[in-house]
Amino acid sequence: MAASTLKYEGCNFFRQRLVLATLSGKSVRITKIRAKDDDPGLRDFEASFIRLLDRVTNGSRIEVNETGTSVFYQPGLLSGGTIEHDCNTQRAIGYYLEALIQLAPFMKKPIKAVLRGITNDQVDPSVDVIKTASFPILRKFYIDEGLELKITRRGAPPGGGGEVVFKCPSKKTLRPLQFIRPGKIKRIRGVAYAMRVSPAVANRIVDAARSVLNQFLPDIYIYTDHVKGAQSGKSPGFGLSLVAETTEGAFLSAELSSNQKGQTPTIPEDLGKETAMLLMEEIYRGGCVDSRHQSLALLFMALGQSDVSKLLTGPLSPHTIQFLRHMRDFFQVMFKMESQQSNEDDDAAEDGEEGQRVGGDKVLLTCVGVGFTNLSKTTL
Repeated sequence: MAASTLKYEGCNFFRQRLVLATLSGKSVRITKIRAKDDDPGLRDFEASFIRLLDRVTNGSRIEVNETGTSVFYQPGLLSGGTIEHDCNTQRAIGYYLEALIQLAPFMKKPIKAVLRGITNDQVDPSVDVIKTASFPILRKFYIDEGLELKITRRGAPPGGGGEVVFKCPSKKTLRPLQFIRPGKIKRIRGVAYAMRVSPAVANRIVDAARSVLNQFLPDIYIYTDHVKGAQSGKSPGFGLSLVAETTEGAFLSAELSSNQKGQTPTIPEDLGKETAMLLMEEIYRGGCVDSRHQSLALLFMALGQSDVSKLLTGPLSPHTIQFLRHMRDFFQVMFKMESQQSNEDDDAAEDGEEGQRVGGDKVLLTCVGVGFTNLSKTTL
């Protein structure tokens, strides 16, 4: 067993390593976790993530030393079914959902997960972006019917108090992906949410965001979601998530949320404009997926049928670069990468078509799927 165990040091990419270990069935040992910190070892949110992994698998073996600076994880089989999990409020629900989305298609049973905690913060993807930008990527791989994310309560940091219900079907295999034409931006949608603050805050965010976006595109609609009472969580907060959709079905997202109570107050107008500028930056980077979702698309490409998959992205994020290294470690998958100049992109778009052409240099990634089959899935 020792020979097949992958070994890493440090706390970086902790979640990424455990997810890939679960999918590949390979054991992993991570040592020197914050060994030089004043408070060494695992953080509470990382321990909470390990417990979540234990709940969605059968037969996993997890060993953590007394100081929490070393973790050994031998994955069991993905089981799925109905689970409930109280997410640690050091990180948002999106931290846990990102991993569940990567694992869910390969469960034995369709998963229904009830997660409680923070729905929107400044670090992790919000439940809104997961619903509007992550789900379309899953649908490209035939994961569609039964895919659902319902926000029953919103929760802002530090108190949280939010709740979401995530449902995803399991699949025997994933289809290859050929997604190399980003298309032109045809519309922008968004959600401005406010919890335990004045309803006018959401409207101020929308007006500020539109003042920037309307210079770029006319087809813009930003919903306002002002929640109160039991649905508003335990702490005040507000924010904005935006998604730009292209003529070829690509979704590019950006979001921001307010500072926590006790920190420098956030001005709604500034937040709206900054989010709009972040979306403009993401549109300029371009590609068929945004920088936050590069690794999700690449994972499903690598785990698809034994066929060629191609994806055009903007510049690779540091997270994606490390993810590609891990894919080589866990699955022996190597991606072919080709740089493409901006004037070579989108040549399929016809003159006169509505929308705006995206710019910036791109990367064309090609791989052959490993032919990953969900052996746990019950066959009829």
